[in-house]
Amino acid sequence: MDRDCNKRQSFQITVNGKMRQYPVGITFGEIAGVYQKDYPHQIALAVRNGKIMELFKKVDMDCTVEFLTLADDTGNKTYNRTATIILMKAINEVVGTDKIEQIKMEFAIGNGYYCSKKGDFEITDELIEKIKAKMWEYVRKDIRIIKKSMPLDEANVIFAEQKMTDKVRLFKYRGSSSVNVYNLDGYYDYYYGFMLPSTGYVKYFDLQKYESGLVLILPEKENPTVLEEFKPLPKLFHSMEISSDWGEKLGVDTVSDLNDQIRKGRFNELVLVQEALQERRISEIASEIVSRGKVKFVMIAGPSSSGKTSFSHRLSVQLRTHGLTPHPIGVDDYFVDREKTPKQPNGDYDFECLEAIDTKLFNDDMCALLAGERIELPTFNFVTGKREYKGDYKQLGPDDILVIEGIHGLNDKMSYALPAESKYKIYISALTTLNIDEHNRIPTTDGRLLRRIVRDARTRGASAKRTIQMWPSVRRGETENIFPFQESADSMFNSALIYELAVLKQYAEPLLYNIVPGEPEYFEAVRLLKFLSYFLGVSTEELPKNSIVREFVGGSCFRV
Repeated sequence: MDRDCNKRQSFQITVNGKMRQYPVGITFGEIAGVYQKDYPHQIALAVRNGKIMELFKKVDMDCTVEFLTLADDTGNKTYNRTATIILMKAINEVVGTDKIEQIKMEFAIGNGYYCSKKGDFEITDELIEKIKAKMWEYVRKDIRIIKKSMPLDEANVIFAEQKMTDKVRLFKYRGSSSVNVYNLDGYYDYYYGFMLPSTGYVKYFDLQKYESGLVLILPEKENPTVLEEFKPLPKLFHSMEISSDWGEKLGVDTVSDLNDQIRKGRFNELVLVQEALQERRISEIASEIVSRGKVKFVMIAGPSSSGKTSFSHRLSVQLRTHGLTPHPIGVDDYFVDREKTPKQPNGDYDFECLEAIDTKLFNDDMCALLAGERIELPTFNFVTGKREYKGDYKQLGPDDILVIEGIHGLNDKMSYALPAESKYKIYISALTTLNIDEHNRIPTTDGRLLRRIVRDARTRGASAKRTIQMWPSVRRGETENIFPFQESADSMFNSALIYELAVLKQYAEPLLYNIVPGEPEYFEAVRLLKFLSYFLGVSTEELPKNSIVREFVGGSCFRV
């Protein structure tokens, strides 16, 4: 802060290369109003000398200012966070705090965020309409959202009165003696991350009854003024719900629950139970494959850092217990030669599109194997960019089964010539259901990104900066080539382990600290570091050698 700001009458603010004088006391939101016409989307946050500032903050020094909109990742998260506090206040006012035991923001389902409840009330269409009407009332009134730093003791009293004991327990593990609390017209809440300055910014949302709870439907960052129709994903929801039930049975719903287990010396027991639950699920999938009778091709697909390789090995072990002989097939070996690979608009090769795979050769080979023929399988040389043959012959006997891992495994265009009864499709992803607290969910993408940061550094020598830099491109590929087909899977497997972020913490933090202010990836690094600060770190010494987490931190008994 400028020490002479009380004596000064103005500050010199440079925006978009132009410097202007602004009076002392002006907020970043007021300056944003001057420049809003220059931006295609609503301005959500300011960046002062490389540091993100909420719009209700007052300017306190000469500085350079940039703006982030709702179309930016950080701006989109800020919009979602603000919509969440509006929803929580509306539920409390409409239902009544005396009837509410718990309102929990659970997980994302498409463009919706599933919210569960506990208490003496039912979620009905009528109740949904009342809550939605109350939210719109807040939006029309454009109520200010006030941020205040207060001592932990004071914050704990407020949250205890509002029955938010999860926050009280979370703050127990904070090193700071104070905490930032948001106040929306007398309703207090805590969120890790930024908030919009008032309710009037949240112009696009919807609510819908879903299962025993509700979904808060919000725009995607690519189209922040367009509210797409909510499309239920029953298989994905069921998989997430199972994992949530596991967490509840283990007594680990939130980060503070996990920290409590670590603090009490119960971490190893938690690991063993969680790993056993995953192994049981893998065994169930293997049993279902065998019960089908005619399955010869197990097709495994999932987004980046889902643990596909470890899963395929563990599934193969389970298939062997049924008397089958599994053989791994890598779809990557069916890449077209490099010069035939399609390119992205920026000129880079697009290795993730279906056209990068020689689907005709793949189907010809698989059909030949299905017919009992002996064939030579290809190997792709990633150095030369050419397909090679090195005497890898294969012929399927009665007990042989192929385990095929690849990005397009769920897309029937990948295996168009294979009979449907010969295929069993599995969707795998790390679907985190652990929450920071009841209102602060952990995006599943955060867990996968941290996995990838750790693995890329260990196996490829890649920096966290490079991994974060590439992540948007990876996500686009997943959105185009994987997520549209996830509901077509015969089974879903959630590879997220309820304890893993406490393990990844000590590997990821040093890598993230290497990203410095001024670099485009800095904001994401700061966000992830703050996120990891909530966890107590643990050693990997006691982790089983076949754990999916080992694929990322090292020490796996599989070749991963």
